Amino acid sequence: MANHILFLGLVALTCSLAFAFEPSPLQDFCVADSSSSARVNGLVCKDPKLVQANDFFFSGLHLTGNTSNPVDSKVTPVTAAQIPGLNTLGISMVRLDYAPSGINPPHTHPRATEILTVLEGTLHVGFVTSNPDNRLISKVLQKGDVFVFPVGLVHFQHNVGYRNAVAIAALSSQNPGVITIANSVFGSNPPIAAEVLAKSFQVDKSVVDSVQSKF
Repeated sequence: MANHILFLGLVALTCSLAFAFEPSPLQDFCVADSSSSARVNGLVCKDPKLVQANDFFFSGLHLTGNTSNPVDSKVTPVTAAQIPGLNTLGISMVRLDYAPSGINPPHTHPRATEILTVLEGTLHVGFVTSNPDNRLISKVLQKGDVFVFPVGLVHFQHNVGYRNAVAIAALSSQNPGVITIANSVFGSNPPIAAEVLAKSFQVDKSVVDSVQSKF
């Protein structure tokens, strides 16, 4: 199983290179220097003479994520925060675990296209096109199936099978970002005025108050 995950992960990462649109690096690599406080678009480079193999290494994608949470899923990221050597390379990946009926709630990646491969289980996945059409494009995926979520579009995954599901996804950014719609709209800090949300969703203010209280 571990070899299977690693092989498909490598395939997904290779495919993701075709979607990468971040600027090309100007040197062999720019391993992130976590000790630097400098603010740049990306992360400051470590002295190349100090770079080690572990700067390009991560271990743990063979481990099942803990899905004991309100959405019954777990995302294990592998970005420049986990592998400093990914800095400036325009690519990252995640492992996704879903309990039965678990979801990866509607969300967007503002800086990345995502390509997802199902390793185990059955997932209903989809994305919604931009205004004014707001068309839902969705499909039920089985083990070995691949699906693409275009950059910036709202998308989701739902485990519609009777057992746990696992997927690996590659993203065309070292830092794709995640905006979970429910958290952003109902859990912002400070909160969006309930009157604004009530009118936006065409519901009573008491409904908005109830939903906001959960975030």
